[in-house]
Amino acid sequence: MADINSIISESKPTLVDFFASWCGPCRMQAPILEEVKKRVGDKANIVKVDIDANNEFAMRYNVQSVPTLIVFKNGAPLWRGVGVHQADQLEAKLNEHM
Repeated sequence: MADINSIISESKPTLVDFFASWCGPCRMQAPILEEVKKRVGDKANIVKVDIDANNEFAMRYNVQSVPTLIVFKNGAPLWRGVGVHQADQLEAKLNEHM
């Protein structure tokens, strides 16, 4: 998880999607995140983290339900949401921290 740690430590905001392959709502969130990435471009990072493959990282941020979305900047979690979120809301959260 060294790569994710360096990404969330960047000065631009990073939206981390904690998901699981078996999670139905997570599959619904995926195309929404693709839309958000198109909207924000290089101004923010969007990273998906499979909780089954990266359990320690998920536990560090107390992820108990999926999908859990956390916006990080400079290594600090700034916003957290659980469940499916719409593109407009996620874009607004990222813009708040740019």
